[in-house]
Amino acid sequence: MASASRSARSAAPADRAPATRPRNRRQLIVEAAGRVFSERGYHTASMEEVAAGVGITAAALYRHFPNKYALFAECADVMVDGLVAALDEVPPGAPLPDLLTAITRITVAHRASGGVYRWEARYLSLEDRRRLAVKFGRLVARVDEAVQRAHPLPDERLRAVAALGAIASITMHHTSIAQRRAEELLLASALRVVASDPAAGRAGAHPVELPAQPVPRTRRAEILAASVPLFARDGFASVTNGQIAEAVGLTPSALYRHYPGKIDILAAACLQAAGLLAQGVERSLREVDGPHDAIAALAATYVAYSFEYTELNSVAEAELAGLPAGLRRPLVLAQREHIAVWEQQLRLARPELDPRQTRVLVHAGFGVVVEAGRRLRWQDSPGHREAVTALVVGALGL
Repeated sequence: MASASRSARSAAPADRAPATRPRNRRQLIVEAAGRVFSERGYHTASMEEVAAGVGITAAALYRHFPNKYALFAECADVMVDGLVAALDEVPPGAPLPDLLTAITRITVAHRASGGVYRWEARYLSLEDRRRLAVKFGRLVARVDEAVQRAHPLPDERLRAVAALGAIASITMHHTSIAQRRAEELLLASALRVVASDPAAGRAGAHPVELPAQPVPRTRRAEILAASVPLFARDGFASVTNGQIAEAVGLTPSALYRHYPGKIDILAAACLQAAGLLAQGVERSLREVDGPHDAIAALAATYVAYSFEYTELNSVAEAELAGLPAGLRRPLVLAQREHIAVWEQQLRLARPELDPRQTRVLVHAGFGVVVEAGRRLRWQDSPGHREAVTALVVGALGL
């Protein structure tokens, strides 16, 4: 019996079909990498994590991509190439809903990996950024052409990029929702954005009282204030202690008397951003009259905060994922509390929405602010704030 068992075991491998490499392995690698880069950030992510996500070794991964940057650059290309290909299948002159439907379907399908370009593009080389910008420019031009046919307004493509921001918002959060339902919500939100008149917000602008930018009165506060513009411009991982120290007239070793490490400066910046936004929201909701007024106040406050504290907000949004769990936890809780305020008021204003639908729409409003603000180069003015606020309110369906 023992001999028979050994014979059976030795024969088994010969009877088993040899393992074959999937023909789409490169695609599987890029999809896994997109998820890792989106969740962890470019510098925090590792090739080993990507390889594990595909079920291969790191050595096998390097046979497809020579280094992490090459993989990252391809990930950044995948989403925009998919969007361009989807639009190429839509006939010229097609109605606006057809174009936005194609964009929404691709974006939702690539939800897990589609957020790479949004926050991590600053780590691309200048040449790669320019090449992607050209592709996005063509995409926006095609959408804007359809927007102007459907709802002509001289808005310099603001509604087109805002609508794309509403759709792209699905890549920046993890709300569990069926793909078809997500597509329907985002498409409807984007169509409301392009039907909104940015100038309409100027008539009923909600007054906003933001807390003043903290004046750095201590060396610790000076270090924080000097670090934020550097993190915003170059990305946290690219900024050195030497650069921060030079900005405040210290030696690098002297920084440790005020912060244990660079990561603690980042955590302090994120906490400051959360605190300023929370104070602004509290002030804006003091005298609101019903949920519609509350939503208008929340939208105006978030837009004002985004224009007033652009660098601080971009650092908090882009770098949060790279914080260690212990430092990230209070910031995640603050984010959830902020979103919960929006959800409560939006469900009162639109009781037909369930909690998941409400959360998706709230994030769509945030996406409008990000892309519209970038389109306006974050040049702060009452007109810009009011225009973006009107588009946010439109995205929410109010």
